[in-house]
Amino acid sequence: MDNQLLNTLYTTYKVAALYGRYIQLKDIAPLINNLPEFCKVEVIGKSVLGESISSITIGNGPIKVLMWSQMHGNESTTTKAVFDMLNSFSDVSMQSLLEACTLKIIPMLNPDGSAAYTRLNANAVDLNRDAQDLSQPESVVLNTCFKCFKPDYCFNLHGQRTMFSVGDTNKPATLSFLSPSQDKHRSVTTTRQKAMHVISAINMGLQDDLPNQIGRYDDGFNINCVGDAFQSLNSPTILFEAGHYKDDYNREVVRGFVFKALLLALNYIVSEDKQRFDVTHYNAIPENGKRFYDVIIRNAQFKDQILDIGINYQERLLNNAVKFMPKVVAITDLSKFYGHKEIDASHNNVLNHDNKLISIDYENDFVVITNVKLSLNL
Repeated sequence: MDNQLLNTLYTTYKVAALYGRYIQLKDIAPLINNLPEFCKVEVIGKSVLGESISSITIGNGPIKVLMWSQMHGNESTTTKAVFDMLNSFSDVSMQSLLEACTLKIIPMLNPDGSAAYTRLNANAVDLNRDAQDLSQPESVVLNTCFKCFKPDYCFNLHGQRTMFSVGDTNKPATLSFLSPSQDKHRSVTTTRQKAMHVISAINMGLQDDLPNQIGRYDDGFNINCVGDAFQSLNSPTILFEAGHYKDDYNREVVRGFVFKALLLALNYIVSEDKQRFDVTHYNAIPENGKRFYDVIIRNAQFKDQILDIGINYQERLLNNAVKFMPKVVAITDLSKFYGHKEIDASHNNVLNHDNKLISIDYENDFVVITNVKLSLNL
C-alpha cells in the first residue's frame, strides 16, 4: 500500500464532522447511525453513567482484528482516524482487505471520560490498569468482547503527551508503538514477534512521510495493563500512541498519520507475500524519551543566575472546548531539553502579570520581558 494511495484515501474520506481534541459520544453517534449496511453495529454494554458502548464489525475475512479507542477519554485522535478509516472502506481499493479480514472496532470505550475530557472513567479508575480486577463495566465490556471475538490481532489505540521525543533527539514522537511484554522477563515470544513485525511494517511505510518521528515505548511488563494482558493470552497486540507534530495541538495532522498507520498495519497483516522482518527491525526504532516542553524561555535572569523556564499547556475543558493553559513547571538548566516553541529572554528578567519574577506554577497566557508582553498562547 503506497503513500500516494494512502494520501488519496485520507483526503477523500476524512470525516469533516470530527475535529479537534474534544470528541464525545454525541459527536460520533450520528456517524455510527449512518454507517453503510455492510457495517454491523451492536451495543455491547453500558458505561458507569449508562452511556452506550458500541462495536462496529466490518469485513468477512478469516483474520480477525479487534481495535478499541478512547479507553482514556481525553485521547481522541485515534477515534477520528478510525472513522476516517471506516469511511475509506467504501472505496473499491479497500475491498480485498475486507475480504481478507474481519474487524471489530470499539470506537469509544470510555464515553463518560470522553464527555468529561479525562483519562479516567466516571469512577475515577484508569481502565488501562483494570485488566485483571475488571472492576469497571467498561473493562468487562472489552474483556467480554475479546473472549467472544477471539481476535488474531489487537490494536490498542491511545494518545500521548507532547513531552515525548524520539530518543533524546529534538524530534517529537509523533507516533509511538509497542509490542507489549508477555511476561515479566520481557521474553520475545512468537506472539510478541508477530506484533513487532506489524510495527516494523508501519515504521517502514511511514518513514518517507514522517522521517525520524516514530518512537517505541518501554516494554516493562504490567499484567494490569490491557495490552500486556491480551498479549499474555497469545493475541498479538499493538499499542498505537498518537503524539505531537509541529504546531498541531488539535492533532489534525497526526490524525492523518494514524489513519495511514492503521491501513499499513492491516495491509501487512492480510498480505500473503509479507516482507520479512525480525526483532532487529523493531529494536531499531528509537525508544521514547521525554525531552520536550511546550514552551521554553531560554536565558532568563534570576538574581545571580541565568536559567531556563519550562512551560507546559494544561488541557482544560471550558465551555465545551479544550483550552490550553500555559503553566510554569520548571525553572532550571534545560540545555538538554527542547521546546516546541522557544523564546530567548537574552539575560533579562521574565515577569508575571504583577511585574514580579516568574515562579513555578504561574499560570497565565503571557509573560513580560523588557516591558514587552509576550503571548504564550497557541
